[in-house]
Amino acid sequence: MLKAVLWDMDGTLVDSEELHWLAWKEVMDAEGVAVTYDQFRDTFGQRNDTIIPLLLGGAATPETVARISDTKEAAYRRMVRERGIVTIDGAVGWVKRLHEQGWRQAIASAAPRANIDAILDVLGLHAYFDAAVAAEDVLRGKPDPQVFLLAAERLGAAPARSIVVEDGRAGVEGARRAGMRSIGLARDGGELPADIVVRSFGELPPDAFERLLADLAAPDAIV
Repeated sequence: MLKAVLWDMDGTLVDSEELHWLAWKEVMDAEGVAVTYDQFRDTFGQRNDTIIPLLLGGAATPETVARISDTKEAAYRRMVRERGIVTIDGAVGWVKRLHEQGWRQAIASAAPRANIDAILDVLGLHAYFDAAVAAEDVLRGKPDPQVFLLAAERLGAAPARSIVVEDGRAGVEGARRAGMRSIGLARDGGELPADIVVRSFGELPPDAFERLLADLAAPDAIV
Protein backbone atom coordinates (compact mmCIF):
# COMPACT_ATOMS: atom_id res chain seq x y z
CA MET A 1 0.00 0.00 0.00
CA LEU A 2 1.24 3.47 -0.87
CA LYS A 3 3.13 5.31 1.89
CA ALA A 4 4.09 8.97 1.89
CA VAL A 5 6.31 11.53 3.61
CA LEU A 6 5.37 15.21 3.52
CA TRP A 7 8.31 17.54 4.12
CA ASP A 8 8.17 21.06 5.41
CA MET A 9 10.96 22.99 3.67
CA ASP A 10 12.29 26.01 5.60
CA GLY A 11 13.98 24.89 8.79
CA THR A 12 13.33 21.21 8.09
CA LEU A 13 14.89 20.44 4.72
CA VAL A 14 17.01 23.59 4.36
CA ASP A 15 18.44 26.15 6.76
CA SER A 16 17.13 29.20 4.95
CA GLU A 17 16.84 31.58 7.89
CA GLU A 18 19.87 33.75 7.07
CA LEU A 19 18.92 34.26 3.42
CA HIS A 20 15.31 35.06 4.31
CA TRP A 21 16.54 37.62 6.85
CA LEU A 22 18.88 39.24 4.32
CA ALA A 23 16.09 39.39 1.73
CA TRP A 24 13.62 40.95 4.18
CA LYS A 25 16.26 43.46 5.33
CA GLU A 26 17.13 44.46 1.76
CA VAL A 27 13.53 44.96 0.70
CA MET A 28 12.27 46.69 3.84
CA ASP A 29 15.29 49.01 3.89
CA ALA A 30 14.31 50.05 0.36
CA GLU A 31 10.81 50.74 1.68
CA GLY A 32 12.22 52.92 4.44
CA VAL A 33 10.94 50.55 7.12
CA ALA A 34 13.32 49.40 9.85
CA VAL A 35 12.95 45.69 10.66
CA THR A 36 14.78 44.11 13.57
CA TYR A 37 16.07 40.57 13.64
CA ASP A 38 13.73 39.80 16.54
CA GLN A 39 10.74 40.93 14.44
CA PHE A 40 11.92 38.65 11.67
CA ARG A 41 12.37 35.67 13.98
CA ASP A 42 8.92 36.16 15.49
CA THR A 43 7.28 35.84 12.07
CA PHE A 44 9.62 33.34 10.38
CA GLY A 45 7.64 30.55 8.73
CA GLN A 46 4.42 32.53 8.41
CA ARG A 47 2.87 33.56 5.11
CA ASN A 48 3.92 36.91 3.65
CA ASP A 49 0.35 38.19 3.66
CA THR A 50 0.48 37.78 7.43
CA ILE A 51 4.01 39.12 7.95
CA ILE A 52 3.87 42.31 5.87
CA PRO A 53 0.82 43.88 7.58
CA LEU A 54 2.58 43.34 10.90
CA LEU A 55 5.64 45.18 9.61
CA LEU A 56 3.76 48.00 7.88
CA GLY A 57 0.75 48.47 10.13
CA GLY A 58 -1.86 50.78 8.60
CA ALA A 59 0.13 51.18 5.37
CA ALA A 60 -0.51 47.58 4.35
CA THR A 61 -2.89 47.82 1.40
CA PRO A 62 -3.42 44.60 -0.60
CA GLU A 63 -1.45 46.09 -3.51
CA THR A 64 1.45 47.04 -1.24
CA VAL A 65 1.48 43.61 0.38
CA ALA A 66 1.58 41.89 -3.02
CA ARG A 67 4.34 44.16 -4.34
CA ILE A 68 6.60 43.81 -1.29
CA SER A 69 5.99 40.07 -1.14
CA ASP A 70 6.97 39.57 -4.79
CA THR A 71 10.06 41.75 -4.40
CA LYS A 72 11.20 39.98 -1.24
CA GLU A 73 10.78 36.50 -2.70
CA ALA A 74 12.62 37.48 -5.90
CA ALA A 75 15.49 38.78 -3.74
CA TYR A 76 15.50 35.52 -1.77
CA ARG A 77 15.62 33.38 -4.91
CA ARG A 78 18.43 35.48 -6.31
CA MET A 79 20.43 34.89 -3.13
CA VAL A 80 19.69 31.14 -3.20
CA ARG A 81 20.98 30.83 -6.76
CA GLU A 82 24.00 33.08 -6.15
CA ARG A 83 25.08 31.71 -2.77
CA GLY A 84 23.54 28.26 -2.62
CA ILE A 85 21.46 26.99 0.27
CA VAL A 86 22.51 25.07 3.38
CA THR A 87 20.65 21.81 3.99
CA ILE A 88 19.70 20.61 7.45
CA ASP A 89 22.22 17.97 8.47
CA GLY A 90 20.92 14.52 7.58
CA ALA A 91 17.79 15.68 5.74
CA VAL A 92 18.95 14.93 2.21
CA GLY A 93 20.21 11.52 3.28
CA TRP A 94 16.74 10.67 4.57
CA VAL A 95 15.07 11.99 1.41
CA LYS A 96 17.25 9.71 -0.73
CA ARG A 97 16.86 6.71 1.60
CA LEU A 98 13.07 7.01 1.67
CA HIS A 99 12.99 7.33 -2.11
CA GLU A 100 15.01 4.11 -2.44
CA GLN A 101 12.61 2.38 -0.03
CA GLY A 102 9.60 3.25 -2.19
CA TRP A 103 8.09 6.09 -0.20
CA ARG A 104 6.39 8.83 -2.19
CA GLN A 105 7.47 12.28 -1.06
CA ALA A 106 6.11 15.82 -1.33
CA ILE A 107 7.05 19.29 -0.20
CA ALA A 108 4.30 20.86 1.94
CA SER A 109 5.39 24.45 2.50
CA ALA A 110 4.14 27.98 3.11
CA ALA A 111 6.74 29.18 0.58
CA PRO A 112 5.85 30.30 -2.96
CA ARG A 113 6.21 27.62 -5.63
CA ALA A 114 9.05 29.50 -7.32
CA ASN A 115 11.06 29.27 -4.08
CA ILE A 116 10.48 25.53 -3.85
CA ASP A 117 11.57 25.08 -7.46
CA ALA A 118 14.68 27.23 -6.92
CA ILE A 119 15.77 25.21 -3.89
CA LEU A 120 15.13 21.83 -5.51
CA ASP A 121 17.02 23.05 -8.60
CA VAL A 122 20.04 24.21 -6.60
CA LEU A 123 20.10 21.00 -4.54
CA GLY A 124 19.36 18.69 -7.47
CA LEU A 125 16.47 17.04 -5.63
CA HIS A 126 13.56 17.35 -8.07
CA ALA A 127 13.69 13.63 -8.91
CA TYR A 128 13.08 12.66 -5.28
CA PHE A 129 9.78 14.52 -4.88
CA ASP A 130 6.57 13.49 -6.60
CA ALA A 131 4.55 16.60 -5.68
CA ALA A 132 4.72 19.97 -3.99
CA VAL A 133 2.14 22.20 -2.33
CA ALA A 134 3.05 25.87 -2.08
CA ALA A 135 1.57 29.05 -0.61
CA GLU A 136 -0.50 29.80 -3.70
CA ASP A 137 -2.12 26.35 -3.61
CA VAL A 138 -3.94 26.83 -0.31
CA LEU A 139 -6.20 29.41 1.29
CA ARG A 140 -5.19 28.79 4.89
CA GLY A 141 -1.74 28.38 6.39
CA LYS A 142 -0.57 25.98 9.08
CA PRO A 143 -1.86 24.91 11.60
CA ASP A 144 -4.78 24.44 9.23
CA PRO A 145 -4.29 20.94 7.75
CA GLN A 146 -5.08 22.02 4.17
CA VAL A 147 -1.46 21.98 2.96
CA PHE A 148 -0.90 18.43 4.19
CA LEU A 149 -4.21 17.04 2.99
CA LEU A 150 -3.61 18.48 -0.48
CA ALA A 151 -0.05 17.14 -0.58
CA ALA A 152 -1.26 13.65 0.34
CA GLU A 153 -4.02 13.89 -2.26
CA ARG A 154 -1.51 14.82 -4.96
CA LEU A 155 0.56 11.79 -4.03
CA GLY A 156 -2.48 9.54 -3.99
CA ALA A 157 -1.85 8.70 -0.34
CA ALA A 158 -4.32 8.35 2.49
CA PRO A 159 -3.74 10.66 5.49
CA ALA A 160 -3.30 7.60 7.71
CA ARG A 161 -0.45 6.47 5.42
CA SER A 162 1.27 9.86 5.41
CA ILE A 163 3.97 11.12 7.79
CA VAL A 164 4.78 14.82 8.19
CA VAL A 165 8.30 16.06 8.91
CA GLU A 166 8.22 19.50 10.55
CA ASP A 167 10.22 21.89 12.71
CA GLY A 168 7.36 24.15 13.85
CA ARG A 169 4.53 23.77 16.33
CA ALA A 170 1.99 25.03 13.80
CA GLY A 171 3.08 22.39 11.30
CA VAL A 172 2.96 19.60 13.86
CA GLU A 173 -0.53 20.72 14.88
CA GLY A 174 -1.56 20.80 11.23
CA ALA A 175 -0.39 17.22 10.84
CA ARG A 176 -2.44 16.16 13.86
CA ARG A 177 -5.54 17.86 12.45
CA ALA A 178 -4.94 16.09 9.13
CA GLY A 179 -4.93 12.70 10.89
CA MET A 180 -1.25 12.14 10.14
CA ARG A 181 1.68 11.08 12.28
CA SER A 182 4.61 13.50 12.57
CA ILE A 183 8.33 13.71 13.18
CA GLY A 184 9.41 16.95 14.82
CA LEU A 185 12.86 18.42 14.36
CA ALA A 186 13.69 20.51 17.43
CA ARG A 187 17.23 21.66 16.72
CA ASP A 188 17.12 24.21 19.54
CA GLY A 189 16.04 21.59 22.06
CA GLY A 190 12.54 23.05 22.39
CA GLU A 191 9.36 21.04 22.78
CA LEU A 192 7.25 19.92 19.86
CA PRO A 193 4.03 17.87 20.21
CA ALA A 194 5.08 15.44 17.48
CA ASP A 195 4.95 11.64 17.65
CA ILE A 196 8.74 11.49 17.44
CA VAL A 197 10.92 14.47 18.39
CA VAL A 198 14.64 14.64 17.64
CA ARG A 199 17.29 17.34 17.75
CA SER A 200 18.89 16.02 14.58
CA PHE A 201 17.96 13.58 11.85
CA GLY A 202 20.91 11.46 12.94
CA GLU A 203 18.92 10.52 16.06
CA LEU A 204 16.21 8.81 14.00
CA PRO A 205 16.45 5.01 13.98
CA PRO A 206 16.57 3.43 10.50
CA ASP A 207 13.01 2.13 10.82
CA ALA A 208 11.49 5.30 12.33
CA PHE A 209 9.07 5.98 9.48
CA GLU A 210 7.97 2.37 9.13
CA ARG A 211 7.36 2.15 12.89
CA LEU A 212 5.11 5.22 12.84
CA LEU A 213 2.87 3.63 10.22
CA ALA A 214 2.86 0.35 12.12
CA ASP A 215 1.85 2.17 15.32
CA LEU A 216 -0.95 3.95 13.49
CA ALA A 217 -2.26 0.65 12.17
CA ALA A 218 -2.38 -0.89 15.63
CA PRO A 219 -5.89 -1.60 16.98
CA ASP A 220 -5.52 0.86 19.88
CA ALA A 221 -3.94 3.66 17.79
CA ILE A 222 -5.61 7.04 17.93
CA VAL A 223 -6.49 8.29 14.45
